[in-house]
Amino acid sequence: MELIFEMSRPGRTAGSIPASDVPEVDLDRIIDAALLREDLDLPELAEVDIVRHYTRLSRRNFGVDVGFYPLGSCTMKYNPKINENAARLDGFTSLHPYVSDGFAQGNLQLLYELACDLSEICGMADFTLQPAAGAHGELTGVMVIKKHFEKRGEKRSTILIPDTAHGTNPASVALCGFQVATVRSNAEGGVDLDHLRALMSSDVAGLMLTNPNTLGLFERNIDEVSAIVHGKGGLLYCDGANANALVGVTRPGDLGFDIIQLNLHKTFSTPHGCGGPGSGPVGVKAHLAPFLPVPRVLKEGGRYRWSDEFPDSIGRIRSFYGNFSVMVKAYTYIRSIGAVGLKRVSESAVLNANYVKERLRPYFQLPYDRICMHECVFSGEKQVQESGVHTSDIAKRLLDYGFHPPTIYFPLIVREAIMIEPTETESKETLDEFCEAMISIAKEAKESPGLVKSAPLTTPVKRLDDVLAARKPDVCWTLC
Repeated sequence: MELIFEMSRPGRTAGSIPASDVPEVDLDRIIDAALLREDLDLPELAEVDIVRHYTRLSRRNFGVDVGFYPLGSCTMKYNPKINENAARLDGFTSLHPYVSDGFAQGNLQLLYELACDLSEICGMADFTLQPAAGAHGELTGVMVIKKHFEKRGEKRSTILIPDTAHGTNPASVALCGFQVATVRSNAEGGVDLDHLRALMSSDVAGLMLTNPNTLGLFERNIDEVSAIVHGKGGLLYCDGANANALVGVTRPGDLGFDIIQLNLHKTFSTPHGCGGPGSGPVGVKAHLAPFLPVPRVLKEGGRYRWSDEFPDSIGRIRSFYGNFSVMVKAYTYIRSIGAVGLKRVSESAVLNANYVKERLRPYFQLPYDRICMHECVFSGEKQVQESGVHTSDIAKRLLDYGFHPPTIYFPLIVREAIMIEPTETESKETLDEFCEAMISIAKEAKESPGLVKSAPLTTPVKRLDDVLAARKPDVCWTLC
């Protein structure tokens, strides 16, 4: 396929402008000639050629409306289009965020009710909706923890983080001035209780625990983990990035967590990354509620208003009040499917992941052989040992089968990791097609390893030097 510059022909134009009856003006008297750029190298094409070129390019994009993303709710699960329509309503898109409360009652009601819904779903006393995304929510949560101990007159310097944590956890902790101590995993992929006991002291502010963790496994010993942390006066923080496996089934607050951050753009129907902004609300138990960011929405009678009347608050942590359109989509999603629907979401996500796990078990190494939650983690170590085919080769070969690759090389504690998250929206037929592709690639790795190592073979761009592309990206085309 030609580049648009290669299609260019001198003098060709995409439109015609009628002659002007406005008298000409000497531009040199108005604009500094140094500011005029007559040397811009722009392509010259007819309108129809431009439209066709970009339409052809768009058909080379891969999206959730085209095919299955086995990397799941992190960015790419299917989200009902009706939620997008709700967020486009004029009453939401045309209202200035700093309009007076009297002119924003409907919007304030939505924010108030969404916070109440999330509190009920998670078993928390209150939520702030300000954080812009998951990592920002983590930072907010750690700031709340810090404020809690300052209010108590305690100075604690360390926060514990399991070795299966998301990479943003230690970054958020460090930004707040805490030291990070890593808690090992045990043989079944959960928290090593003996190691946790050894690390937990009066200097530890708390434990940031992803549950289910990044291995896709539920923490079986959560009651004991909670008792160990709380026994030393610490707080138990839940990284709720994987709430897709829990909503409607169990509540983190009932499991002993004091604080949680959610990703509305993952669990509650909003594409993010290249698909749009995120939202990372933070929920807390009652003893931490005074420290949540301001302003907060209060309901007085049948009216709603913003309030800064919380002297112990950590303050404002974002301009305006958060990514409002994301909240509209989440609110629409929750209200449209209800409590029964939320439970079905989690049950279907868990069922799909376990189905994939059992189908692929004979072909790929399973480092933690347990019933998983919403995602399953394999290792390509078997293929490496047998034929020198790595996980990255398997991922690139999947492109030839028409599938986007799953998450690879994460979590870090699994060598040659292949993380598959099918989400609740995929049918059995789609999962079977994906599994058959993975099984075929496993057979190719054994019988024709060179084929897999040279993949992809059918894509417009073949195998790139990933390291060079990251360090020296070539984003400009120059006419030779």
